[in-house]
Amino acid sequence: MKTLVQAGRGADAAKAEEFDNLKRRIHNKLVDKLELSKISELQGDVLRREIRLVVELLCDTEDTFLNRTERERLIEEVLDETVGLGPLEMLLKDQTISDILINGPKSVYVERRGRIERTNVEFRDNAHLLQIIDRIVSRVGRRVDEVCPMVDARLADGSRVNAIIPPLALDGPAVSIRRFGANPLKLEDLLNFKAFTPEMVMLLEGAIKARLNIIICGGTGSGKTTLLNTLSSFISNSDRIVTIEDAAELQLQQEHVVRLETRPANIEGKGAITATDLVRNALRMRPERIIIGECRGSEALDMLQAMNTGHDGSLTTIHANSPRDGIARLETMILMAGFDMPIKAMRQQIASAVHLIVQVNRLQGGPRRVTHITEVLGMEQDTVVMQDIYNYIQEGIDETGRARGRFEATGIRPAFMEQLQSAGVRLPASAFRQRVMMRD
Repeated sequence: MKTLVQAGRGADAAKAEEFDNLKRRIHNKLVDKLELSKISELQGDVLRREIRLVVELLCDTEDTFLNRTERERLIEEVLDETVGLGPLEMLLKDQTISDILINGPKSVYVERRGRIERTNVEFRDNAHLLQIIDRIVSRVGRRVDEVCPMVDARLADGSRVNAIIPPLALDGPAVSIRRFGANPLKLEDLLNFKAFTPEMVMLLEGAIKARLNIIICGGTGSGKTTLLNTLSSFISNSDRIVTIEDAAELQLQQEHVVRLETRPANIEGKGAITATDLVRNALRMRPERIIIGECRGSEALDMLQAMNTGHDGSLTTIHANSPRDGIARLETMILMAGFDMPIKAMRQQIASAVHLIVQVNRLQGGPRRVTHITEVLGMEQDTVVMQDIYNYIQEGIDETGRARGRFEATGIRPAFMEQLQSAGVRLPASAFRQRVMMRD
């Protein structure tokens, strides 16, 4: 019995190898046959349709015994290799995948519904994977090579891409793709996923409309950018917004948006444009709100100063595990600006600039929850004083290994209620009554 199974596996492997060889032959013939001058004039679906006709003709010239399904698969894979992203195309079409993790050409993982699983997708070799990486980064005017072996880029649908290649990556090129679909998650989606409660949404909507400065804190993959996109939907369509990012991934729906993106140094090590440079330039562009995709360095000081000098209603995200850690991170980033500023002065800058900290965490099993909505009250001696308005408390895990818990209102009424009322925002007193609001 075991011999028959092994024979079957051997036959499958031989068939797969024959299929790959056929695909490679047709692809090589296609490259020889295409007129590059004419291809450059075609785009998108038109280009794919024209090349498909050529591939079908080439398939007819091959002496193969493919059935209709295998032939169609062969044509699609050759097209993906020619005008797409090769083996990645199949994964990018799967809307259930949130992350694609490539650890060398023969090891590709994906995350679905909070769980990481290995796929059977493979690249031929390191050269094949490097070719796909180069195709991704060149589309956004970036490069990756031995001189610059790390790169951040993005796909056409806004998905964020990070790649690192040998000699820094020892087992072949490593790629991480954070998916952002063409249709970003909306407020209703996050409510259905129980990321927060309706009361929390009312407060955040009011804070945006009252032009309070908000910082979203969280770890990697916790959903900071998704939440930032969602909150930005509350911004008035008439506001002039300037966004600043390392790799553009924000998907704002307003009309009056100016999108800025940092630029790495060229091959000579010159020409880099940092987030700090863009924040300073943005202040000269008459913005009504500034949104920084992520503060991770000295730009934090310029962002705080902008918040303190008339650019109310600004938003940004930072990496931190709690609201208190978020304050400490801001202090560290201010020091990265190179100024020898006293701790008390730094904290006064933070306390006067930031009104609200929203903490979002990715819990065990994959669920993402807004775990704190915390108000920054000001300074008391040398300490930044904060108070939690809403909390999420984890109570355990369910039978599937997913975290479960409850959302609570602490019973504290925000000190910025007068600002909300001045902006025409009326929140019911019951929204802040101490109670358990929802369990998941």
